[in-house]
Amino acid sequence: MRFIYILIFIFTIIRGEGDVSLTIKKNVGSKTNITIENTSSGLTSALVQKSFVLFKDDLTLSGNFDVNDNMSQNNSLDKYILKYNLSNSNGASLVVSLFNNDSNSLLFQKNYNISSFDKYPFLIHKSISDINKFLGYGSMDWINRLVLMSRYTGSGKSEIVLSDYTFTYKKAIVTGGLNLFPKWANNSQTSFYYTSMSSGLPTIYEYSLSSGTKNYITSGEGMLVCSDVDMDNNKLLLTMSPNGQPDIYEFDKITKTAKRLTDFGGIDVSGQYLSNGREMVFVSNRLGYPNIFKKYIDSPSVSQVVFKGRENNSCDAQGNKIVYSSRESKNIFGSNTFNIYMISNSNTFPLTSSGENQFPRFSNDGEVVMYIRQEKGNSYAGFVNPKTNQNKLFVINSKVQSIDW
Repeated sequence: MRFIYILIFIFTIIRGEGDVSLTIKKNVGSKTNITIENTSSGLTSALVQKSFVLFKDDLTLSGNFDVNDNMSQNNSLDKYILKYNLSNSNGASLVVSLFNNDSNSLLFQKNYNISSFDKYPFLIHKSISDINKFLGYGSMDWINRLVLMSRYTGSGKSEIVLSDYTFTYKKAIVTGGLNLFPKWANNSQTSFYYTSMSSGLPTIYEYSLSSGTKNYITSGEGMLVCSDVDMDNNKLLLTMSPNGQPDIYEFDKITKTAKRLTDFGGIDVSGQYLSNGREMVFVSNRLGYPNIFKKYIDSPSVSQVVFKGRENNSCDAQGNKIVYSSRESKNIFGSNTFNIYMISNSNTFPLTSSGENQFPRFSNDGEVVMYIRQEKGNSYAGFVNPKTNQNKLFVINSKVQSIDW
């Protein structure tokens, strides 16, 4: 029961009733007009529309393009025309060609292939990240990242799913029993950690995507969650409660030993490495309510990070930046507002303005923030690009327990 209580403390989601749509904000700087033209043959009308939307979302979230909504109908204002040919030959094949609209000259062309056709969204994401880089707009490789989520499938059951960032492609890879809190083990996304409750005793495994096998890491009574991994994949931040009190430990994979980092007579959970592993931020109720704190790994002193809000119950860190979720209303019997905030260079600013938004996660480069939005019993993945003020929601169609990117 204590384990369940702590889970509720960290991951409770109260149903919201707000408007699910988020407005795409205009960037201050000028954007490049572009038309997307489908030249494929043999695709269903539904697939033509879906592929067009994927191209449009990728281009829009970059913050560098205004996309013509009229597919295949460019106008004189468009600087570029992006033509694509998608086919199911030997899996999925995609050819993209970028033309200068004024001169009709070919600027960029590349062929992309993947073994299974249902993975075609990854080809679209890769092509747009390549074009964005080719045109000198910098990297947006975050759109190529794999997303991990644990979703509930029934009473006491959940599975871990692999997807692209738009959740167009989804594949369950760990099924059977209660599988929770997936966390990528490395930046290359070749393996991940998760907590299994199948045997009754919380156990952390490392799952290899290449081999499909899992390796035992550690187990213990009470709560056991891997919340972060160091840059070398040698040390893990674990929330453990071997004596009934949840604290944060640093687990050494080589020596198989755990070093206790917090020692508070309440709840310390969800540790995240900060400042290249020298510090960590975490959630604690040491003020009588959930809030965000930080400490140096090798120091007992703890300092408060957030001085606003009375329920700041989830956080993430990347470099020296922190994102967290804060409750902004107090409705015991109805919906509540949770917004995402970002702390960067000692400045705090909101990334969302309404709705129920929780579980913020940085992209691996720290440029984009993903979060989960709850609306009328449904889950949505939201993405915010703070630099370009672009944001977008994608329907997940599952009840999400936790997520990583």
